[in-house]
Amino acid sequence: MSSDSLIIIPTYNEKENIENIIRAIFALEKQFHILVIEDNSPDGTADIVRRMQQEFPDQVFMIERKGKLGLGTAYIAGFKWAIEHKYDYIFEMDADFSHAPKDLPRLYDKCAKEGYDVAIGSRYVSGVNVVNWPMGRVLMSYFASKYVRFITGVPIHDTTAGFKCYRRQVLETIELDKIKFKGYAFQIEMKFTAYQCGFKIAEVPVIFVNRELGTSKMNSSIFGEAFFGVMQLKWSSWFRKYPQKK
Repeated sequence: MSSDSLIIIPTYNEKENIENIIRAIFALEKQFHILVIEDNSPDGTADIVRRMQQEFPDQVFMIERKGKLGLGTAYIAGFKWAIEHKYDYIFEMDADFSHAPKDLPRLYDKCAKEGYDVAIGSRYVSGVNVVNWPMGRVLMSYFASKYVRFITGVPIHDTTAGFKCYRRQVLETIELDKIKFKGYAFQIEMKFTAYQCGFKIAEVPVIFVNRELGTSKMNSSIFGEAFFGVMQLKWSSWFRKYPQKK
């Protein structure tokens, strides 16, 4: 079954979620393909994906890596695979249902029908739209986005969001091998670079729900990387010539 859209889902110990998220995506009217970037989960996530591949051989794909190599490197590997296989729209998505599958067509339409280059599922473009998050995490995430916007000047409310759709041209233009950050700051760097390259970015209001199954990968050190990484990102941009949208 053909599709112009690929959803990249990095996984580490997501056995409780991976089958459910795949089935939820395939229940949508819009057809998507899925690429799982599997970091050698000890809980058997890869075995579940392999079983799903037997059921959906032309729609579910997997790259297996030797261990936890970072969120950024997972997505970069997925982006390169997507470009090689000529997908027109490439998505970033978590496995834990914090990113609702029903919002995927809204991100797709923003790029495919409304002409934007990047569509961001945004928690903060219309208030604070999170459910069941601890207050400390809400405050940390919200003010991190405000801080990033202040330092970088990027006109985006949810600068740390990880639920996105890119046109292929964005990923072909951005010099992916020059993306430095591997953790949380990767999300900021990708948006900042796309903006510096002249691409049109839209925010689509979504509601993020805290995971119900499995263990969160978030911690304060991830935010620490982002805090100092943003300053480094801004400083280095003064001396770098970014390729421009054609």
